[in-house]
Amino acid sequence: MKVVNLKQAILQAWKERWSDYQWAVNMKKFFPKGATWDILNLAEALLEQAMIGPSPNPLILSYLKYAISSQMVSYSSVLTAISKFDDFSRDLCVQALLDIMDMFCDRLSCHGKAEECIGLCRALLSALHWLLRCTAASAERLREGLEAGTPAAGEKQLAMCLQRLEKTLSSTKNRALLHIAKLEEASSWTAIEHCLLKLGEILANLSNPQLRSQAEQCGTLIRSIPTMLSVHSEQLHKTGFPTVHAVVLLEGTMNLTGETQPLVEQLMMVKRMQHIPTPLFVLEIWKACFVGLIESPEGTGELKWTAFTFLKIPQVLVKLKKYSHGDKDFTEDVNTAFEFLLKLTPLLDKADQRCNCDCTNFLLQECSKQGLLSEASMNNLMAKRKADREHAPQLKSDENANIQPNPGLILRAEPTVTNILKTMDADHSKSPEGLLGVLGHMLSGKSLDLLLAAAAATGKLKSFARKFINLNEFTTHRSEESTKAASVRALLFDISFLMLCHVAQTYGSEVILSESNTGGEVFFFETWMQTCMPEEGKILNPDHPCFRPDSTKVESLVALLNNSSEIKLVQMKWHEACLNISAAILEILNAWENGVLAFESIQKITDNIKGKVCSLAVCAVAWLVAHVRMLGLDEREKSLQMIRQLAGPLYSENTLQFYNERVVIMSSILEHMCADVLQQTATQIKFPSTGMDTMPYWNLLPPKRPIKEVLTDIFAKVLEKGWVDSRSIHIFDTLLHMGGVYWFCNNLIKELLKETRKEYTLRAVELLYSIFCLDMQQVTLVLLGHILPGLLTDSSKWHSLMDPPGTALAKLAVWCALSSYSSHKGQASSRQKKRHREDIEDYISLFPLDDMQPSKLMRLLSSNEEDANILSSPTDRSMSSSLSASQLHTVNMRDPLNRVLANLFLLISSILGSRTAGPHTQFVQWFMEECVDCLEQGGRGSILQFMPFTTVSELVKVSAMSSPKVVLAITDLSLPLGRQVAAKAIAAL
Repeated sequence: MKVVNLKQAILQAWKERWSDYQWAVNMKKFFPKGATWDILNLAEALLEQAMIGPSPNPLILSYLKYAISSQMVSYSSVLTAISKFDDFSRDLCVQALLDIMDMFCDRLSCHGKAEECIGLCRALLSALHWLLRCTAASAERLREGLEAGTPAAGEKQLAMCLQRLEKTLSSTKNRALLHIAKLEEASSWTAIEHCLLKLGEILANLSNPQLRSQAEQCGTLIRSIPTMLSVHSEQLHKTGFPTVHAVVLLEGTMNLTGETQPLVEQLMMVKRMQHIPTPLFVLEIWKACFVGLIESPEGTGELKWTAFTFLKIPQVLVKLKKYSHGDKDFTEDVNTAFEFLLKLTPLLDKADQRCNCDCTNFLLQECSKQGLLSEASMNNLMAKRKADREHAPQLKSDENANIQPNPGLILRAEPTVTNILKTMDADHSKSPEGLLGVLGHMLSGKSLDLLLAAAAATGKLKSFARKFINLNEFTTHRSEESTKAASVRALLFDISFLMLCHVAQTYGSEVILSESNTGGEVFFFETWMQTCMPEEGKILNPDHPCFRPDSTKVESLVALLNNSSEIKLVQMKWHEACLNISAAILEILNAWENGVLAFESIQKITDNIKGKVCSLAVCAVAWLVAHVRMLGLDEREKSLQMIRQLAGPLYSENTLQFYNERVVIMSSILEHMCADVLQQTATQIKFPSTGMDTMPYWNLLPPKRPIKEVLTDIFAKVLEKGWVDSRSIHIFDTLLHMGGVYWFCNNLIKELLKETRKEYTLRAVELLYSIFCLDMQQVTLVLLGHILPGLLTDSSKWHSLMDPPGTALAKLAVWCALSSYSSHKGQASSRQKKRHREDIEDYISLFPLDDMQPSKLMRLLSSNEEDANILSSPTDRSMSSSLSASQLHTVNMRDPLNRVLANLFLLISSILGSRTAGPHTQFVQWFMEECVDCLEQGGRGSILQFMPFTTVSELVKVSAMSSPKVVLAITDLSLPLGRQVAAKAIAAL
């Protein structure tokens, strides 16, 4: 039916003065079923007729009000109609429209289709724009009225506009609908922002303070709409944050060479998830550093921690500063953190005592240098600490006066690293003696470990190692040479070889091998290290072809070792000798076993091996270690005796330069190499006192105790104490290595679920999250893919999900999921690469998510009753009930973490849609609440993108989740479908 007929019907009603009730009855007679009133534009037609004269027609307005009250017309059609009126000079008409808005502007709803709900969002946006224009027009008239001396009328209308604006905007539901509309129609939102600016200029000169403050309040509410998801309250009732503490300790103890960016992102993730205020966050980082310094084992461990604290952490804070909203704010926060730190006098005193210096002073200078503190703040803090130190007499004892403090040495070592790297870049053939002098200086005392720690903390260790690999390779190419040149070449080969072995054992072989896969030539040292060097978790086969090189060369090497009084250096191919020594040792061992060679001959041979270059002894022991593993208990004696012979230094006048320094490094290398095999064979070999540290954190597990007991004991101790120390971190790492990820994660979750004290469960979550950081990716896959589904689908385990352990587990699961998802595009850290990776195929077979073959879980989900009528085949149903934002974003479902997350959310959807409620339903609610709580603005493409869209309507039925902000948080508003789902859910609240 045409609109003109609608207009005639309205005019007839007005002529015959029908009451509103009579009008509605007659209208339904005129227009039989079919088209709805909104399609006929009833609201617009009524308003058009009502607003013809200078004042509105009260009778026709009464029809409109009746149509609104009886829901003949939708709110969106009325708002759209109102927003088309633009003659703001007709006061009475404007006031009548404002009165109509007053009827429903704070209780908008829509229970229709998703398109109608999006329509309501758009209509509300138009209405807001209209209200702002109307307010601006009223304010303009008030200003003109003030100039003319008649302010009353304009002031009344402005007050009415502001009142309606405030009423509309004070509803969170309306702001949520406007948030969706802003994303739907960016241009309209730009118009609103312009209008807001214009209104601000007009109202700036307003004399009435009440109206001005009301207008400012409305402006603030409108400006808050785009960021309404990013407001989080920070934790102010806590001062200790064990997760930050443990993450820093873990990184300092096990991953000094790691890049700073992943650590920064992990710390920011913890800060966001736990809502930690910045000053307390920075304080916790410093506390962890000082505890690490105090706890660190003497020697290399202490140097590593010093480098981590004084070189790496300031760099981490520089990057954290970029995440902060303002430079000034961050420097103030760092200053506040130091103010708090200075109050922890016993901690600082103990650190000062350990390092034999004023640690805080060094740290403040470093932070000031990096622009993290102003000079005034630095001087003020230094003065406070100096005054505190006056009261600690033990810090000024004379006995330590001659010992140089490590922090000062490390800070001086950092520029030295850069200089050495430049020296190493020069052409080695031009001045090999000069280079040898530099290397010799590096070997003295603890210089090498200082330089390596400084290089590791500043990210230069890889290029350091690369330079030494190049140098080592350079020495393998010989030309015509004099005796002196030959000895220099032998020393350069030996020192570079020993340094590289030492780096690999102290910082991990990844540092050396990381850049070798560039398709260029493979250097000798890399080949040797990959195939012949024993490492933790790497079992070598002594009969491998790499240990069986050219037999003629082996024979000549055996003859050389056996017959010569000493090895000749000129034209000696050291790399070939290193590769052939394993086969030579086998020949010599066989000869000794069969009585062909006497012990005196063996001593002469071993003296020859270690007499000139220590690298030969290292290569020989590397093979012997692999060989001993394969022998029976009664066959090992001679091999172990040979290791003993090779481990001791040679007391001879005829050794090459820097022999003692080289032997120190060799002994340390051999001790590390033999540790595993000596423990397994219950043998002891006395290595010379090296002056370097013995192996810290070695052999931590108590003998003859089941590892499950060790795990529960150590976790109970850590929980009681409230923080994880370095030793515990190493024990957890060893247990994770021995028991495997599933065993480790499952047993720790069982311990969490046993805990019934609320305070302890929250502490346990913070500690478990940090323990899981040992291998977060794999732990998350196990936790979300195996352990949680097992608990949620087995009704006999539901009781364990009650509060408080259930809430705690939900929190832990979300934290792990968010951390893994945000970092899984990055590379696994070096400490995680050594572990066995679960095969991607395992997860594909566990969770088949392809369209052709829905998994059992998906078929289970697809049997929701309400879907049964709409779709026929099970495959169609499963795909519709599981359609999520991730599928529209075409996320790679071959990735195990993505599959696990998608399946977990399908399970959650199924639990919410089922008719059985219980602790598992409550757990799902806690899980979703934690997801919302941890989300940041713009982070909606996170784990919630795997949640099926159908889950949103189920979730809002849960009272705790039925808020507009929650709906906005859990839907992906970057997608049109996501906005429709959100609008439908919010409009129905």
